[in-house]
Amino acid sequence: MKILVTGSSGHLGEALVRTLQQRSFEVTGLDRLAGPFTREVGSIADRACVARSLSGVRTVFHAATLHKPHVATCRREDFIETNVRGTLILLEESIAAGVEAFVFTSTTSVFGDALAPPGQPAAWITEDVAPIPKNIYGVTKAAAEDLCQLFHRNEGLACVVLRTSRFFPEEDDNEAVRSAYAADNAKANEFLYRRVDLEDVVSAHLVAAERAPSLGFRKYLISATTPFTPDDLATLRADAPRTALARVPEYAAPYARRGWKMFASVDRVYDNQRARRELGWAPRWDFRRLVRQLRDDEEIGSELARLVGAKGYHGERFGEGPRPVAPAPRG
Repeated sequence: MKILVTGSSGHLGEALVRTLQQRSFEVTGLDRLAGPFTREVGSIADRACVARSLSGVRTVFHAATLHKPHVATCRREDFIETNVRGTLILLEESIAAGVEAFVFTSTTSVFGDALAPPGQPAAWITEDVAPIPKNIYGVTKAAAEDLCQLFHRNEGLACVVLRTSRFFPEEDDNEAVRSAYAADNAKANEFLYRRVDLEDVVSAHLVAAERAPSLGFRKYLISATTPFTPDDLATLRADAPRTALARVPEYAAPYARRGWKMFASVDRVYDNQRARRELGWAPRWDFRRLVRQLRDDEEIGSELARLVGAKGYHGERFGEGPRPVAPAPRG
């Protein structure tokens, strides 16, 4: 079976191509940036390039996108061109090519303002929460999700949307977090409620492709399995360290040994139960597993995540941190 992976020079795209090639699939990587896992260099908004890349393809993993860090450096119309028009072209050409399964990588950023209601307990986020996008990135990813649903409804294309939480290894864009927490400390904390390992993101895409023809159209939230329950939401917002200690008491010793600390407050928790139940997805990496790695003085996370490593989103560093936070350019 021939497979197309868009965004093959990015974190997830590279990880997908690596994994699929190891399993002896014929894979075409498509990206506007050249790279060792990219066979076709071009844009998903270039119809001729997309049509050529889809020749003989039966499964599409669509991971190419402009990301949140690009909001301050790209025009809004660039997001429309790549995230919306590019997805539309991929869907149209997938129908023409006879694609049988289309897996779209979306983001928990589509939830936007629904993630942290002011003055409320932490939010319990499932697929049933209505998105309230708060920037052009979230708006365009939500629009692309709707295009996938439309092409299933009207064209019969099997489409599965995966709303992934954080899996990038780069530094946090929040200066306060960077100042108060070591990078690995912050990422480990996030595995309690808003982060997922790259290896598990890949496995979610693979099972989504297998199940897509029988599912038709579905959306799933892809994040590490949380130890928390809805009963923890009030205390998580008020005192996250105490709540984490009650659920995972073994984290205290390895954290103390490194001088690490838990976030004071947690504002949302992603619940992955539907993906585990309906897809049969079995994520291997969660906070408890990272704590065992810390206990054994191992580097946290999967070998695949370390192998792919950090890529960055821009060619330069900015005065305010690893990515710019200024308002987006007009247009």
